[in-house]
Amino acid sequence: MSVSSGQGAGRANRVFVLAGALAAVAGVSPGADATIRFDRDIRPILAENCYACHGPGAQEAGLRLDSAEAATRALESGVRAVVAGDAAASAVAVRIRATDPDVVMPPPHTKKSLSDAEKDLLERWIAAGAVYEKHWSFEPLVRPEVPAGDATAAPIDRFLDARLAAEGLTGHGEADRATLIRRVTFALTGLPPTRDEVAIFVADPSPDAYEKLVDRLLASPHHGEEMARHWLDAARYADTHGLHLDNERQMWAYRDWVVRAFNANMPFDRFTVEQIAGDLLPNATRDQRTATGFSRCNVTTSEGGSINDELLFRYSVDRTATLTNVWLGLTGQCAVCHDHKFDPLSAREFYSLYAFFNSAADPGFDGNIATTAPTIQLPTGDEERQLADLDARLPGLRTAVDEIVSKIAYTDPATLDPKPEPIVSETIWLDDDFPPKAAVQSAGATTAWLVADAAGGVKSGQRSLERTAEGVGQDFYSSGAEPLVLGPDAELFAHVWLDPAAPPKAVMLQFHTDAWKHRAVWG
Repeated sequence: MSVSSGQGAGRANRVFVLAGALAAVAGVSPGADATIRFDRDIRPILAENCYACHGPGAQEAGLRLDSAEAATRALESGVRAVVAGDAAASAVAVRIRATDPDVVMPPPHTKKSLSDAEKDLLERWIAAGAVYEKHWSFEPLVRPEVPAGDATAAPIDRFLDARLAAEGLTGHGEADRATLIRRVTFALTGLPPTRDEVAIFVADPSPDAYEKLVDRLLASPHHGEEMARHWLDAARYADTHGLHLDNERQMWAYRDWVVRAFNANMPFDRFTVEQIAGDLLPNATRDQRTATGFSRCNVTTSEGGSINDELLFRYSVDRTATLTNVWLGLTGQCAVCHDHKFDPLSAREFYSLYAFFNSAADPGFDGNIATTAPTIQLPTGDEERQLADLDARLPGLRTAVDEIVSKIAYTDPATLDPKPEPIVSETIWLDDDFPPKAAVQSAGATTAWLVADAAGGVKSGQRSLERTAEGVGQDFYSSGAEPLVLGPDAELFAHVWLDPAAPPKAVMLQFHTDAWKHRAVWG
């Protein structure tokens, strides 16, 4: 992603777009038949006709043909299946041409056979050196020498011209300026150029007109949108859950992060780390946590009858496979059930990485809502501006507060000896009556109120509830009144007077917060 500005920017961008075209040139060995490629021409033949018996899963007679080292080593019989550069000495070339049903490969019972063209390809490939290609995503990047050619041509054009010449082809001439600006504008922004933009570029006589055009397009906010469009396809981004009701989900913050990352020319290593594990970085910022939306783009559901553990398994498999697809260039899905037959990925390795994603905190069921937990709150554009303004003012405010505090004489009570007695305040809650607006309910024997003057025994206030000891009686309320707020060191107490002539079997006091757990019983 990191592309320098100026003329280099134009060149770097062209390299980015045409990297795939160069790979074929760079990967051909000097002595090889350049018209034959193992991955393109030979591997499909072997995979279709030979690997079932001589591949990763089975090696009859000890022969394995998907590996250069295994295919060229001597077997127990002393025979070599492939002798690089010598088709006549290679058992593979001999046996594919055999007519004896006990010798020919593939054997008749497999119902497979090679065409004459396929046999010819295999023989030519062996004669050219039997060059195996390693998996492309594990090949180190190399800088090939620029082919000889027109010294005034761009390096990329010289690579293309050399390949076209090797294939007996000739390229088209230079595009006219109107075509060129149309092509590069579509490539970098996904949008066509305006008429005015075309006219200005066509009329620009300066030698660096194209470089200036590329720099302008790279600086356009539409460039980030166009690049993000392709990345979000790989990340499997969508604005819906993707299954069952396929209802809306709010993932736009991750989408916008990707757009900003491309427009800011974020280095690719940082682009990678923040999406895979931005929330695990020390003091992770809100943006870095938002970047991990990459792993929340998988399909989710709340379909009835689904099994929670199965859904969590599927989500973790999806995230693991997507990471191997996007960053390793591997089809990781194959290793869900077995070691990969072609890519260098075992089931054990897949599930070792799967364990990382299997620790995610999201639920199996998405709840059919737009913001399935866990989520983070993001400010609006206006709130962002307010926060920026507050951040700018904060240092000055802190300085002002520090100056005021420095002038205040204060002694921490905890440092005094002897320590002062704590200040205690009492809140009367139920004296004389239930709290205002309480929806009181009573059950059991009739409730009466004991008036202080008549009985002479009320602890505080003027009256108290009076109940007989017959049966079960209760007085309570669960709504209507203002809540009672208890501080961290508060004590809740009540005074009860029992008639010694008719004592109850038990007295219970209970109050409710979010569960019926606060209960005291005497009796």
